[in-house]
Amino acid sequence: MLDFSLSPEQLDLREKARQFARDVVLPVAWHYDEKDALPLWVLKKANDAGIMNSDIPKEYGGAGYGLVEGAIVTEEIAAACPGLATSIFDNSLGFEPIVISGNDPLKEKYLPEIAKNGRQICFATSEPMMGSDVAGIRCRAEKDGDDYILNGTKYWITNAGVADYMTIFATVDPEKKHDGICAFIVEKGWEGVRVGRPIPKLGQRTSNTAGIDLKNVRVPAENMLAPPGEGFMLAMKTFSRTRPIIGAFAVGAARSAMEYAIDYAKKRKTFGSSIHSYQAIQFKLAEMYQRVETSRLLVLKGAWEADSGMDPTITASIGKFYATESAMEVLNDALQIFGGYGYTKMFPIEKLLRDTRLFTIYEGTSEIQRMIVAGYLLSAYEPVMPAIEEVPVLVGADEPLFDEDGHPADTQAWRCPLCGYVHYGEEPPEECPHCFVKGKGFAKVWPR
Repeated sequence: MLDFSLSPEQLDLREKARQFARDVVLPVAWHYDEKDALPLWVLKKANDAGIMNSDIPKEYGGAGYGLVEGAIVTEEIAAACPGLATSIFDNSLGFEPIVISGNDPLKEKYLPEIAKNGRQICFATSEPMMGSDVAGIRCRAEKDGDDYILNGTKYWITNAGVADYMTIFATVDPEKKHDGICAFIVEKGWEGVRVGRPIPKLGQRTSNTAGIDLKNVRVPAENMLAPPGEGFMLAMKTFSRTRPIIGAFAVGAARSAMEYAIDYAKKRKTFGSSIHSYQAIQFKLAEMYQRVETSRLLVLKGAWEADSGMDPTITASIGKFYATESAMEVLNDALQIFGGYGYTKMFPIEKLLRDTRLFTIYEGTSEIQRMIVAGYLLSAYEPVMPAIEEVPVLVGADEPLFDEDGHPADTQAWRCPLCGYVHYGEEPPEECPHCFVKGKGFAKVWPR
C-alpha cells in the first residue's frame, strides 16, 4: 500500500530543521557568502541541534536517521543557504563509507568522535585532472609492510580545510583502473598531509572547498576502509546513497526561489496591475511548483529505496539529474520574474542561482547520471511489452480477425521484419511489396 505521508516524527524533524534554517542559517547566509567563508560555529550549532550527523547509527552516538530524514532536513537547510547545507551534509558523505564498510574497529574509533564531539570528515575521490572518472584515480597507495604509503593530490574536496578526518580513495596501480582502487581514513594531523587554500568559486561560497596534498603519508593497516579492488565499489555504493541528498539540495533552493517569486509577483505592479495577474507569470509559477513537487517525489523515492535495503542507484541518478536541472529552470524563471532586481545582489535570487549551478556537476555530472540510466535501460531493464516484431499491429485486414465472442478468427497474419508490413493469408508472401524482403523472413503474429 502506498503512503506518501510523513510520520509525526518526520514532521517534527522537518519543523525543527525549518526553524534552524530560518533562525540560524538564513540571517548569516549573505554575510558569509560575501566574505567567501564557512562559519564553523553554524556547523557546531547544527551538530548540537541534531541537524548534522544525525544519520550516524545509534550505537555510535548518532540518531540513526535514514536517508528520508536526511532529505527532509537537507531541503530545509538548502532553502536558506545551499552552500551551508553542502558543508553540513558533507560530514554524512565523508563518514558514509565508514558506515557501509565492514570495518567495525574504524566505526568504533571515528563515528563517536564525529557524532559526540563534532569532528569534521571529508570525502576525497576527485583529483585535479580527474572528475567524474573515478576509475582514473592517480593518487598512489604503495604497500609497506602492513601499512600503506600515500602520495598524490585530491582536489575539489568539500570541507577539506576544516576536516579532522579524510576518507581518501587511492590506487595501487593506475593501470588497473577499477581493480586498483582502495580507500583509507586519514587524519589531518598526520605527517605529510597538507591542505591548500580555499578554491575561489562562483557560488557555494559559504562552503569550504580545497585540495589535499599527500606526501609519503603512512596509513596504518587498521585504517584501510577497502582493500585494492574494492574501493571503487565502496565509492559507488556511497554515491548511490548520497545522490538523493544532492537532489534535496536542489529542491530546497528551487522551493525558496519559487516562494520569493510568488511574494514578489504579488507585490510588484506594472501598468496598474500586480504582475501575478498576468497569465505569463501565473504559468511560470505553476511550472515552478510542478518542478519542485516532482523533484521532491523522486528524491524521496530514492532515499526510501536506500532505507528499505533496495539498490537506489537508478532512482538516485534520475532524481539527481532531474531535480538539479529542474532547479536551474526554476531559478532562471524566478530571476525573470524579478527582472532587473533579480540580477542584483540586493535580492536573494542571484545567490541561489550561483549556489544551485554546482548541483548538476558534483557527485557525478548530469551527463554521468544519464550514462548510468542509459546503461541500465540497455542492459538490465526488463520490458513489459513484447519485442517489436512480436507486436500484433494488425492493420489493413479485409477478413475479420475476431469472432462475435472476441476469440481469434481463422485469418492469419505475417509481419515483415524490416518495414512492418502485415500480410494476411495462410502463408507468408514471396516478398514484401514495400521493401522487397523475402517472405521467409516474415514472422507469424496472428493468431498468437
